[in-house]
Amino acid sequence: QAGMASVVYFLLVYVFSNLAAFGVISAIYYTTGKENMNDYKGLYKTNPKLTLLFTLALFSLAGIPPLAGFFGKYFLFYAAAQEGYYILVLFGLLNTVVSLYYYLLPVKAMLIDTNDNPIPHIKTPFLTGAAIIFCVVAIVITGLVPDFYDYAFSVSFGIK
Repeated sequence: QAGMASVVYFLLVYVFSNLAAFGVISAIYYTTGKENMNDYKGLYKTNPKLTLLFTLALFSLAGIPPLAGFFGKYFLFYAAAQEGYYILVLFGLLNTVVSLYYYLLPVKAMLIDTNDNPIPHIKTPFLTGAAIIFCVVAIVITGLVPDFYDYAFSVSFGIK
């Protein structure tokens, strides 16, 4: 039962995190046509809001606390460990460490690497911006408010 609640919570968090990350990528691509990692270098100088939203989405995917991605992975690994799947948990943790490198590459490009010709300021369409903001707010709220996991846990047991 705890495993089912963990999976539901993790999938919810994963969907919001991916939608936010790919929403930013899409907004940049459809406005500028740029999609390579080198194109994101120095993005914070011209697009600080998009950089912040993208960074929060990537941090959640990487499992950095206090964002929801951390708690999603924690609950999932905890439920697996309770059932004795220690090798599976170890494999998941090792993959999390490896994925951390790849999730932080765009953050490094946006915040640390320099670019003489960064992507110009992007005026994001209202609905696109609202959807990205909604997803990031969901990531932050589901990470800071444990009631979402508690609700998923109670529903998986049939308790309301």
